[in-house]
Amino acid sequence: MSKRNPLYDFKWCPGCGDFGVKVAIEQALARRTAERSESIEKTVIVAGIGCSGNLVHLQEGPQPFGIHGIHGRTLPVAYGIKTGRPDLNVLVVSGDGDFLSIGAEHIGPQARRNLDVTVVVMDNGIYGLTKGQASPTTNVDVVTSTTRYGKLDEKMNPYLFYLGSGVGYVSSQLSTRVKDLSTAIGDAMDYPGFAVVHVQSPCTTYNDTYALLKGDEKQGIEPLAYPIPDSHDSGDLLAAINLVRGERIPIGQIYRRDSESVPSHERLAKAKEQSGVTQVSVKELMDGMLIS
Repeated sequence: MSKRNPLYDFKWCPGCGDFGVKVAIEQALARRTAERSESIEKTVIVAGIGCSGNLVHLQEGPQPFGIHGIHGRTLPVAYGIKTGRPDLNVLVVSGDGDFLSIGAEHIGPQARRNLDVTVVVMDNGIYGLTKGQASPTTNVDVVTSTTRYGKLDEKMNPYLFYLGSGVGYVSSQLSTRVKDLSTAIGDAMDYPGFAVVHVQSPCTTYNDTYALLKGDEKQGIEPLAYPIPDSHDSGDLLAAINLVRGERIPIGQIYRRDSESVPSHERLAKAKEQSGVTQVSVKELMDGMLIS
C-alpha cells in the first residue's frame, strides 16, 4: 500500500474504513473457531465487486474458503453454498454500491427464506473502486461523475430497507470501533438466520465522512453517529423502525427477531422429509435434458 506500510500490497487508500472491517472479521472468525473448536475451513466468505471484495482473499493467518463473484450477486451465491452445505458458516462481504443497488433485489427473498448467512455491508456512500460515482446511499444533490447536476434521487435509508424487507437481525456499526464491530459480527454469525451488520466505512478519497460521523466541536459539527440508548428494545420491530427514521445514524443492535427464526436450510430439510419425494441425482437430471 505504501513504503511506510509494506505489509499490505493491495490497493486500499490510506485511512480507508475497510481496514478496520478486515481486522474485525479476522478477530470474529478467530474467536469463533476457538470457541467451537472448528477449523477456519468451515467458513466461506462470499464477495461481490468493489473495494470490499478484497476481504475475500486478504484475511491474515489461516485462510477460510472464499469466492469473489459478480456485482450484486453475493446473496444468490451464498444461498447456493448454504443450501448445498448447511454445515458451513457463510459470511458475505459487500459494499453499499454492490449490495444496495443491483443486489437489493435479492435482499427481500433471502430475508423471507431466512437464509442463515451473515452479511457485512461496508457503506461509504459512494462507488469507491470505480472512482466516485453516486451510490444508493449518496446524499441527494451531491455532484459526482455520474450526477453532473447533482444526485436527483433521494438517499436510501438502508436500515428501513432491511427492516421492511424482513431481515431478522440488523446491527449498525462503525469501522473505527473494531472491538465493537468484531463482537457484532460474531453475534451475527451465531444468529440462526439472515443477519446484516451495516458498517459506516468512510472512503477517504471520494467521500470522507469521518468528521461528520464523530463530530467536530471546533467546527460546530454534531456527531452524525450516536450510541443506541440502553432503553431501546431490539426485539420490538416498531421501536426499531422508529429508531432509524431520523437523519442521524444509531450505532448498536437495531433489531433482533428470535421468535419463529427457523433458517431456510432447516425448513428445506423438513420439507424434504415430509414430502416423501426421492431426490433426483445429478446424472438423472442431465440424462433428462438429453434429446435422443
